[in-house]
Amino acid sequence: MSKKAYDDGKLTSIQKHVTLNNGTEPPFNNEYWNNHQDGIYVDILSGKPLFSSLDKFDSDCGWPSFAKPIDVLEVIEKNDYSVGMIRTEVRSLESDAHLGHLFNDGPSELGGLRYCINSAALRFIPVGQLEKEGYGAYLKLFKK
Repeated sequence: MSKKAYDDGKLTSIQKHVTLNNGTEPPFNNEYWNNHQDGIYVDILSGKPLFSSLDKFDSDCGWPSFAKPIDVLEVIEKNDYSVGMIRTEVRSLESDAHLGHLFNDGPSELGGLRYCINSAALRFIPVGQLEKEGYGAYLKLFKK
């Protein structure tokens, strides 16, 4: 199901900064922090599905926040000591792109985790475009 969304030559400067150089985009000034459409979020580098809008919540942090990935095996968690404290970095298994960080301050009713993810590491595919974009298998997530 992996579908390459972009190659390095087509990444914007912020996408390169985040995914390839472990950067962080500005809070409240990124593409998906306030997106409320139904759909999935895929790795901007590999096209691998990572998160669903069904698991997205408003954490007031300025970045998209998710309670869990679509498939926990598709994300890698690593210790990150880069800012003088221990954090858990989240990376894409397939592309090794830096996605963001994982915190234990999410809503308890959703499991207590907050995957704080940079919009620049993601591409959003609305439910109505899943089939056309080659992600039709994920329509089942949105069936009631």
